Amino acid sequence: MTQPGVFSNLDHHEYPHAQMKQRSDEFLKEMKRRRSVREFSDRPVPKPVIENCILSGATAPSGANMQPWFFAAVSDPAVKRQIREASEKIEQEFYTKTATQKWVKDLEPLGTHAEKPFLETAPYLIVIFSQRYGLLPDGNKQKHYYVTESVGIATGILVTAIHHAGLVSLTYTPSRMGFLNRILSRPKNEKPFMILVVGYPAEDTVVPEISKKSLHEVAAFI
Repeated sequence: MTQPGVFSNLDHHEYPHAQMKQRSDEFLKEMKRRRSVREFSDRPVPKPVIENCILSGATAPSGANMQPWFFAAVSDPAVKRQIREASEKIEQEFYTKTATQKWVKDLEPLGTHAEKPFLETAPYLIVIFSQRYGLLPDGNKQKHYYVTESVGIATGILVTAIHHAGLVSLTYTPSRMGFLNRILSRPKNEKPFMILVVGYPAEDTVVPEISKKSLHEVAAFI
């Protein structure tokens, strides 16, 4: 947390323009390789790697530096099974009752369906919680600011760190996620934000052929 009135020198590295362009080119090329996968190997992942990725996500900026996030890294097979069973129950309702026909049709090219075996196969599920408010030692509430924005940034850095480490991930959000508080014994001030499935891709994994929007479709220089 921020210490009032305490400052330190900025550790900033500046590069010549040509090197800046090269580094940005290399990073863009690397990020274009990142893909979400739904077929995972059960090969174990070293815990220190997951710890470093989570710590990388936790470097994200946040409103008033409140750091309104919590990451529950689940590797216990029994707990992963509970999460899968609860998720698939909700997914069955989604695909058969909740989702419109157009929504289901839009999901078809991605190969999604109600069965979620990756929730058990992958070595880690990182369940990301957003803290709607903090809890002080005296039991009073600590206001948090820009919670969704802050947790979203932290999640993006976490996804990038996982890719950088040589792993793959899948961002997964059941339509209702309150069961995660119960299964993982998280307090009521925390709201499930996302399940990030993490591990190695299964052998011969394939991904849908998709494209990303061009620069002029996503940005304007004014």
